[in-house]
Amino acid sequence: MFIVKRINMKLTTNLVFLALSTILLFSSCGSKKDVVYFQDTGDYETIVSNNKHVGKFKIDDVVSINVSTYDPTASMPFNLYRGGGIEQGSRGEQIDYIVDKNGEIEFPVIGAIKIVGLSSDETKTLIKEKLKLYLKDPIVNIRLKNFTVTILGEVNRPGTYPVNGEQITILEAIGLAGDLTIKGKRDNVMVTRDFNGTKVYTRVDLTRKETMSSPVFYLTQNDVVYVEPNQSAITSSALDNRATIWVSILSTLLTTSVLIITNNNR
Repeated sequence: MFIVKRINMKLTTNLVFLALSTILLFSSCGSKKDVVYFQDTGDYETIVSNNKHVGKFKIDDVVSINVSTYDPTASMPFNLYRGGGIEQGSRGEQIDYIVDKNGEIEFPVIGAIKIVGLSSDETKTLIKEKLKLYLKDPIVNIRLKNFTVTILGEVNRPGTYPVNGEQITILEAIGLAGDLTIKGKRDNVMVTRDFNGTKVYTRVDLTRKETMSSPVFYLTQNDVVYVEPNQSAITSSALDNRATIWVSILSTLLTTSVLIITNNNR
């Protein structure tokens, strides 16, 4: 009887050790390797970037354009409003322009103006040149209204975010999404960009300083940033069901062992 008790006790101990080892194994699948940005930069290192980004208008962009002069009455025909009267102070809401499939907008009095591929400053210069026939020293203000970026994948707050200014870096966009999770793959982030109907896919390595020279370091309107899961996340997901099964089996074995010992002690 004593020998049987010793065997049962040893069996129980081994099962307990196996159960704890299995639980620890499955709970430690997450890896912290390669989670630091710009690992190859040195202390006090100065980097001069030649990445000069200038945003360009694309098809389907929504653009706000306002024309003003010292004589408000003279510039009034060049601004379209929804609702209200034409008198100063009751103009209603100003109407935005949509860049059509030909890359043009329909401007009051002037007609079609092709702005696709032009920057904000280039568009201002073009419109001012066309307004010279009608206005003296016109002031043209232009703003892109649909500048948004979408961040998907292993980030804390995936979603689509509006951009208030005229430019945003991929790091700033990731910051809007609450940074990458510990399971986000930092060395293979994909940016999807649309060039008037043509999709271009570019991958960047956020662990390297060369990212600052990438053509997608500065994002453009409607860019999509996707952070794929790293190997730790993939392995963890694949083993979740297995872990549940193993824990269930080991729990059953432990319960059975305890019952055997209890019966033998009676």
